Amino acid sequence: MLRQVRYFQAVVRNNSFSEAAEECHISQSAISQQIKALEQELGFSLLERQNRKFVLTPAGEHFYKKSLILIADYEQMCSEAAKIARGDEAILKIGYLRNHNSPEVHQALEEFSEKYPRVDLQLLYGNHEDLFDLLRTGGADLVVNDQRRAFSDEYVNLILATNKMYIELAARNPVAELSSVTVQELKNIPCILVASKEQQATEKEFYQTIIGIQSEILFAENLEEARMMVISGQGFLPVEGNGPVMTFGTSIRRVPLCRGEEQITRNYCLFWKKDNSGYYVEEFSDILRSKFKSSKSSTGDVL
Repeated sequence: MLRQVRYFQAVVRNNSFSEAAEECHISQSAISQQIKALEQELGFSLLERQNRKFVLTPAGEHFYKKSLILIADYEQMCSEAAKIARGDEAILKIGYLRNHNSPEVHQALEEFSEKYPRVDLQLLYGNHEDLFDLLRTGGADLVVNDQRRAFSDEYVNLILATNKMYIELAARNPVAELSSVTVQELKNIPCILVASKEQQATEKEFYQTIIGIQSEILFAENLEEARMMVISGQGFLPVEGNGPVMTFGTSIRRVPLCRGEEQITRNYCLFWKKDNSGYYVEEFSDILRSKFKSSKSSTGDVL
């Protein structure tokens, strides 16, 4: 049947039996017979023949559209299976936010590696725009990133979690005693952001324009450096999470960050290009989503 479906697609694509026969390197009568055999096996007509012309029946139009997806999936499956059979090295490139610390991602990486030991996992770190560029140019197969723009139909866009925003600041700072704090109340305390030199301007614009930060902006190369700056009293660090107010030892306090009376939230997402969907991409996606679902269930939240 698969070959007959390909013949049917060729006829529709060329809008001609003769041109489809030439493309498929068979005779016109043979391709016509194959289409009739396909219709007999399916039990319904795909084409309504009108002298030397034809039109798709409603069922035929539906079957044609769905068959394009079926054949594309089949070819992708064959390609991936052939690589496995040849022993080709499989690589899954995952982009990950430089300043994010997600136990769910760590758990997903561990489970995926155990399940597929022959797949080489490559982690690529960056800020939001770094990861977007990697995804856009094919440098990463999928990225775990925050949402800063409207979702695009070119990508699969999965919201993993809607995280609440907090600030981390030195426990000895009087602001650390508040049950929550607004961006306006932080205007005299420097804001520490984790960003590479290339992305500092972009990060600064986002936090000032979208989040509403009004204070001086300082930068750290990584999360560890940023927390050392917090401990030394240089400023506060915006972070995300869904846990309660936390104390890190005796040095750092985490306080909810609000805009007005509402705590600020941000979407944490998994993205990949629709035309790059493959077995390993979707398998990692399923594992990662299950980890976030389990995490939310254990804290009483609902996906």
